[in-house]
Amino acid sequence: MKLLRRQFLRLAAGAAALPSLLRSASAQVYPARPIHLVVGFAPGGSTDIVARLVGQPLSQRLGQPVVIDNRPGAATNIATEAVVKSAPDGYTLLMVAPSATINTTLYDKLNFVFLRDIAPVATIVRQTQILLVNPSIAAKTVPELIAYAKANPGKITMASAGIGSVGHLAGELFKMMAGVDFVHVPYRGAGPALTDLLGGQVMISFAGAASSVEYVKSGKLRALAVTTAARSEALPDIPTVGEFVPGYEASDWFGIVAPKNTPAVIIEKLNKEIGAAIADPKLTARFADLGGTTLSLTPAEFGKLIADETDKWGKVIKAANIKPE
Repeated sequence: MKLLRRQFLRLAAGAAALPSLLRSASAQVYPARPIHLVVGFAPGGSTDIVARLVGQPLSQRLGQPVVIDNRPGAATNIATEAVVKSAPDGYTLLMVAPSATINTTLYDKLNFVFLRDIAPVATIVRQTQILLVNPSIAAKTVPELIAYAKANPGKITMASAGIGSVGHLAGELFKMMAGVDFVHVPYRGAGPALTDLLGGQVMISFAGAASSVEYVKSGKLRALAVTTAARSEALPDIPTVGEFVPGYEASDWFGIVAPKNTPAVIIEKLNKEIGAAIADPKLTARFADLGGTTLSLTPAEFGKLIADETDKWGKVIKAANIKPE
């Protein structure tokens, strides 16, 4: 009886360890088929552009296609839910931006908890927002804009890509820190917001560099400042907001996450290969043209960035009493 019991226990232990062994074996040959990189926005936006720019060299490095899978809707929550509920095998990944951290506070009822349900993989690039004004506006510097806003409370209209967008929250943070008041005018996307800013229907906007830097270079829009802590290589003569409003910083950043419980060996491989891809001088130069700087963090460092951004934007959302559309 003792012999049978020992045999049973050995068999049971082996059976319990089998899933782990299978996952480990699968991870060793990863990737063995195409990888889907899910993007929560329609094609053509900044997040989609970054995904496609990194997807091609990553495909070459991994030896398997990286398929860009656009699933727009519900402020990226549809895409996020799809990925967190997928198999944690490294074949379904999510392209993320600050919207992922903003949504945590902005939406009361989500079918996932972002920080809990994802595994950070790698960062790709950090991109500045630009404080833009229509050239018809008299203010040519941030101090002049602040002075005008204080002398004319509630008269400056601020366009954004939508309620809860990075540009919206960058503007709300500016209002709080500079002690001014703007009238927020939300649009359904950065394109329509920039169109009305160009036409003079609205006065200012905080917009992503990728979609607006060419308007600045052509003189169609005036850039008063960039929102990152350091000046942008694409616009080296434009000061930072922080030079006039100490401590101010707001930026877009882009990275890739996986479902929680994805094997560490897969995450480490992806982090290594993504880091190598973005280190290529041609890709670095392309990101610089779009107002971005490559950002290479470890998975643990990326996790801290996500946690810090969640806390930061959560405070802004609560202080400004921002509600979703």
